[in-house]
Formats: sequence, C-alpha cells, structure tokens
Amino acid sequence: MLRFLTAGESHGPGLVTILEGLPSGIPISREGIAAELARRRLGYGRGRRMTLEKDELEIMGGVRFGKTLGSPLAVIVRNTEWPRWQQEMSAEPGESRRPLQTPRPGHADLAGMIKYDTRDAKDILERASARETAARTVVGYACKQLLKTVGNELVSHVVAIGDAETTADAALPTPADQDVIDVSPVRAFGGDGEEAMVAAIEAAKADRNTLGGVFEVLAYGIPIGVGSHVHWDRRLDAALASALMSIQAIKGVEVGDGYDVAATPGSRAHDEIYHDGSEFNRVTNRAGGVEGGMSIGDVIRVRAAMKPISTVMRPLDTVNVVTKEAEKAFRERSDVCAVPAAAVVGEQMVAYVLANELQRKFGGDSLAEFVDSVAAYRKHVVDY
Repeated sequence: MLRFLTAGESHGPGLVTILEGLPSGIPISREGIAAELARRRLGYGRGRRMTLEKDELEIMGGVRFGKTLGSPLAVIVRNTEWPRWQQEMSAEPGESRRPLQTPRPGHADLAGMIKYDTRDAKDILERASARETAARTVVGYACKQLLKTVGNELVSHVVAIGDAETTADAALPTPADQDVIDVSPVRAFGGDGEEAMVAAIEAAKADRNTLGGVFEVLAYGIPIGVGSHVHWDRRLDAALASALMSIQAIKGVEVGDGYDVAATPGSRAHDEIYHDGSEFNRVTNRAGGVEGGMSIGDVIRVRAAMKPISTVMRPLDTVNVVTKEAEKAFRERSDVCAVPAAAVVGEQMVAYVLANELQRKFGGDSLAEFVDSVAAYRKHVVDY
C-alpha cells in the first residue's frame, strides 16, 4: 500500500513530498523527476511564473545509487522565487505588510478564512494554490516508474478548452504518442482542435478572462481484477474519481462514456465479451476499462472537467472581510488557462491510484517480488 503527504506553500522555500510504500529496486533519477516537472509547466495560456520557476529539486531520502531502498521517498522542490517572498512568507513572528482581505469567488479564500479564523487570504491561498501539484508530480513519476516494470503506461491529452473541442470519434492516443502530445501548445493529440483551442485562449486573454476545459487520461496494460467490488473504498473507479477531484479546480469526472451511456439503452450501453483463444476480451470499451469497481483488462479511460481559474483580470464582486463593504476581489499573477498542465497532473494522480491498487493486490517488499507476483497472476488470467 502506498500513501503520500505533501507540504509547503506556493511562495514558501519549497514543496516537500514524502511517498511511503514503494518496494525496493525501482529506478529513480533526479533527471527523471525534473523531466516530469517540466511537463507540468507546459501549455499555452500559462502565466509568467512558468518561465521563472525552475523547480530545483533534491532527493532527501529513500534512494541510493539510483534505486529505491524500500524506505520513504522524500523529495524537496525548491521555489525559485523564494528570495522575493522571504519577508512576506517568513516563518518568524510578524505580520503581513499587505493582507489580502477581499476573497475571490471560486477560490478557497473565503471558506478557508472563516474556517481557520484569519483575515488574510494569503494564509489560505498559498496552500490551496495549484503550485502544490508540483509535489504530486514527484509522486506520479515514482508510481509510473513502478508501473512500467510490469508493462503499464499512461498518457494524457486535452479534449476541450472552453467551447473548442477535439473530434468526438478521434482515435485514442497511446503512450508512444506522449512526446507528440507534449509538443502541442495545448497538448492536443494529433493537432485535433489545436488551432481552435489556441484561438479560444487568445480570445479569453484579450477579454482579460480565463478558460477551463476537459482532459483525458488513459492507462494501458492494467490486468483484469485490479480494485474490488467488496467495499465502497476498494472500488477502482471510486478511487480514480476521488484522486482526480482532489486536483485544484476540477469539478467533474467521467469514467469511460459515463454521461453518454446514461442516455443509452442497456442493450447498447455495455461491452460484450468474447474469448480470443487465450483471454477474455471486449468488443467495445464504453465502461472505460472498469466494471463493478474492478479493471476489466482493457484501456482505463477517465476524463476530468476543469473550471476556469478563479483569479480573473476583471475582478469579480466580493466583500471585504474586515469592513464588510462591497469591493472587487484582489488579483494575483495567474494563468489564462491551465488545462494542459492539469492533464499532466491528472496523469500523475491516476498513476498513483493504479500503483497503489497494484501494490495492494500483488504486494512485495522488493521490485523482483512485485514483478514475479504480477507475472504469476497474468498466467492465471490466461489459464482461467
């Protein structure tokens, strides 16, 4: 079983990740983590911070000579801009020179300020910020390294930004397409809808506005039977939905053809089964690779909908928490659109869920034990 914690604020000294439960022997490199962090900074419509932030990192524990030890993996990702924020974000006694007292609609500001009894939104927004996902990216990298050892790989892509969408029946990308997708300014597969998405972002920028969208994550090679039907918190689709919903600004998750099949008769909504002489297979994959809380051996396919970023350059109406007078919400440097980056983060969270469920099912304190257990189970599936 895996579990992770992250700590740190958006403009603090850095972000800390601790990931526990990895078996020993998984290849881990500083360069590999850095490459994943660089992917998270991708995307047309990102703000100036992405050009400033270098994500300098240090592996603090859990790795020796390029492989996990079986002890907790600990990594710190330092914030390049920390020198500019040392006084405002100091851990020493003091107070802010410019408290933020006009909470933004759509952000964690007001609910967090009331909950934690503060009159400065920075006490909330610094942790609520999507900058925290840099720490999760470390987790996703390590989990993908584990998944690769048993032939499981993931890929993500953007399917909509605003009202600009990819073709509904377009072919699905595979992990081999990742580099091509990452080259796209909006991480659209095969350039499908790319021009319209860029135009939508440009229009939003000119209008001093922000845009949301939808991304899709696909996982290949997951064997049948990962997850379980026996308890609500063991269901694979529930775990995937929870992980994706935990990403900042995500407001909806769909597994497979979720919303479409809700309007489809049962005779056309399910995936018929056949046997190819060695294994059971499906004619279609409307279920998105999951039935009854368990993987079915097909591609796992999930989508997540991201709302527009709540820091709008045309501030919305709000109330000053001190004076109780109507004012405009404060503004901070922000992105116009972060959907391409959110897709990469979604990829990391799906990797974490799948790695955790595979570890739950197959166990192993060492990578060799884990790989052998998966291989034995794959033989059982063929022999069944």
